Amino acid sequence: MTYNSITFEIEKGVGLIRLNRPDHGNAIIPEMGRELLDVAVRCDEDPEIRSVVLTGNGDRFCVGGDLKAFDAQAEGISRYITEITHTFHAAISRFNWMDAPVIAAINGTAAGGGFSLALTTDIAIAAESAKFTMAYTKIGLVPDGSSSYFLARMVGMRRAKEMALLNPILSAEQALQWGLVNRVVADDQVLSTALEIAQELARGPTRSFGETKRLILAGTTDSLESQMERESRIISAIAASADGREGIVAFVSKRMPDFQGN
Repeated sequence: MTYNSITFEIEKGVGLIRLNRPDHGNAIIPEMGRELLDVAVRCDEDPEIRSVVLTGNGDRFCVGGDLKAFDAQAEGISRYITEITHTFHAAISRFNWMDAPVIAAINGTAAGGGFSLALTTDIAIAAESAKFTMAYTKIGLVPDGSSSYFLARMVGMRRAKEMALLNPILSAEQALQWGLVNRVVADDQVLSTALEIAQELARGPTRSFGETKRLILAGTTDSLESQMERESRIISAIAASADGREGIVAFVSKRMPDFQGN
């Protein structure tokens, strides 16, 4: 598939996805939703891709939906947004359930669906100049892109409602304090920092990372006993995998493990 609203490249086990509508703040349109879903499937199914970095071209990460495009739909707006959310949400689901960790390099404003997209990643690195806001209710809409699932789990119910109803604009440092990002770095270091983390993860036990991601995701909604049963089954299987055995043997032998991602 040829991409227009995103770019994609692979180097040293890292898949680099760039949202590529910089003249529109990397606003989401149906084409971008379809392309994000396609690249998410590629990252999920290609064993050579062992970590992923998601960023935006230009000076903004993603401002959310393209409101000018929304306005142009007139009576067709409901169908238009349904198309966007179906593919956008399917891409987010793939990113969360796949083995490869996903690192956000938040290079500028993350608003609306862009804010939601940033929340869904496994690790988030923000530029000092980045701003964060939901903005949905400010224009009479409601959250999408999984933010109604992830936000309260990250910041608590009170702050989630504050962000969703009052639409404050958080600085990168405030986002760090609230637990929305892992690290804040200088603007010119955000991508290199994310890539450095991605390269470290790409050398790790990819299947173990995937199972860990899924355990944490399931643990937010499941009962204690169900979650512990899931943990028991998965750690037993992983211990018998090639990387599981390598990790154990390397530890006992007091050497660095050489993980192959399986």
